[in-house]
Amino acid sequence: MISHTRRSLLLGTAAGAGLALIPGRAPFAQAVATPPKLDVPYVPTPQEVVDRMLAVAKVGKNDVVYDLGCGDGRIVVTAAKQFGARGVGIDINPERIAEAKANAKKAGVAQRVDLRVANLFETDLSPASVVTLYLLPNINLKLRPQLWKQLRAGTRVVSHAFDMGADWPPEQTVDASGRTIYMWTITAAQKSAAAPAALGRA
Repeated sequence: MISHTRRSLLLGTAAGAGLALIPGRAPFAQAVATPPKLDVPYVPTPQEVVDRMLAVAKVGKNDVVYDLGCGDGRIVVTAAKQFGARGVGIDINPERIAEAKANAKKAGVAQRVDLRVANLFETDLSPASVVTLYLLPNINLKLRPQLWKQLRAGTRVVSHAFDMGADWPPEQTVDASGRTIYMWTITAAQKSAAAPAALGRA
């Protein structure tokens, strides 16, 4: 339904604008945006894996699916078009968000999908009932306390390729066309454990 570019995995802090001289037009200078710093490379998730991730999470029409590092938006677009859910896509790269918005419009689900240029570590994830990821192991571990703190008990977390470390084993591990999908459910115990840790950092 969407072409081959899924999944951006772009998380870092956006850099400011710089000045660059245009060849043949010196001494005039033009401000150009410096590309955002990327903590994870842009690697698309195959559509069949996207479909399986959403199926493993049992996404339905009452869900709000947050995709962290949404790239071209195919997870949230698929969640809206095939499962009737609402979607929120977060990506640090404005180009990926522009592409995702175009894909949502083309799929006829723009009204059900919110696509934002943002740093996922600075994003409130509490409205989500499903969170999808295709990051890297160190990013997953860094993100884990935020998931425990912000997400409600019962929220499903689904990751393509990478788990959350030995301290949080997945409830399900699924093979999808040779790719591994992991799934967890946020528990009340995890939220209780996250609260003292958050107070300790205050």
